[in-house]
Amino acid sequence: MGKILVCDDEQEILDITQLILEDSGHDVTAIINSNEVVSHIENQQPDILLIDLWMPGLSGDQVITQLRTNINIINLPIIVISASKDGRAVAFAAGADDFLEKPYDMDALLIMVAKHLETHRQI
Repeated sequence: MGKILVCDDEQEILDITQLILEDSGHDVTAIINSNEVVSHIENQQPDILLIDLWMPGLSGDQVITQLRTNINIINLPIIVISASKDGRAVAFAAGADDFLEKPYDMDALLIMVAKHLETHRQI
């Protein structure tokens, strides 16, 4: 199982995502403030990041861009979860590894997380 950081500006989405992942055995930290993501990753070193795109403060694509230029965490798997119609293109342009559309299917989330955790462990 993995150590997962989830960032979304909607508390309900954070709560549901955290519950789903914890019920599957993952260690989950959920934060609502996107400005805290980079420092949290540097300090806690999660195995994967799940992040929304459009949030107050730093947007998800801005966070991803920062992470992809940080040599210490450049290989962190990042999954964007968004309801935005152009979200997929924005996410991949910023450097995300995967995209999950809101509202998301629980099984799809768990499969995607498992795939990226396995890939990350092989690096």
